[in-house]
Amino acid sequence: MKRQRSLILITAACLLSGTAIGKQDELPAVSHDGLELRKGKAAVVYVRPGVDFSGYRRFAILECPVAFSKDWERERKSGAARVSQKDMDEMKADLSAEFLKIFTDELQNKGGYQIVTAGAEDVLILRPAIIDLEVSVPDSMSAGRSYTLSESAGGMTLYLEIFDSVTGQILARAIDRQEDRGTGRIQWQNSVTNKAEADRILRRWAAALRARLDEVSGKAPAK
Repeated sequence: MKRQRSLILITAACLLSGTAIGKQDELPAVSHDGLELRKGKAAVVYVRPGVDFSGYRRFAILECPVAFSKDWERERKSGAARVSQKDMDEMKADLSAEFLKIFTDELQNKGGYQIVTAGAEDVLILRPAIIDLEVSVPDSMSAGRSYTLSESAGGMTLYLEIFDSVTGQILARAIDRQEDRGTGRIQWQNSVTNKAEADRILRRWAAALRARLDEVSGKAPAK
């Protein structure tokens, strides 16, 4: 399992290296595995030509591996802003658990889709990863009370792949970078505000996925 998580993170990092997510004109029209670029306002989305998502009603969400940005991690390993490996591991575990919680709530409780653990003809597998995580105030995401002056709680990139659970064929891939919506002024930040902003970003991603699934399955009108 640990080796699989590492491979996902390495794949995501390799695909993103040297790529500006917002500059879609610089991206290939067709991916290495035959997915076609669908241009949009923000997220980079690749979809298999001719795929019909209307027959899928259930979803299996795999564990979400998390990786800090290399620069952030290097800076936090020494000096006044040092963060222990234990605290880093706790932050990654907390964010991974929060991902599953929020995506399950959005898809199952709000969207009416069933979350399952086994494959079937109507089941899609969601394989997520969060990479390039940067936390401006690096105390753990538990309810601690260590305050620091900062303009932003940080940012992170979602790398999401969607597979047919029976054939194992990849059907879609989405990549999106989200930053904390800073106020432009210095304010007190702590682990509670970090978690609140992380939850807002995760909820934004989950809601966008649900809206798209509703659209392709006929539950909502196409835009």
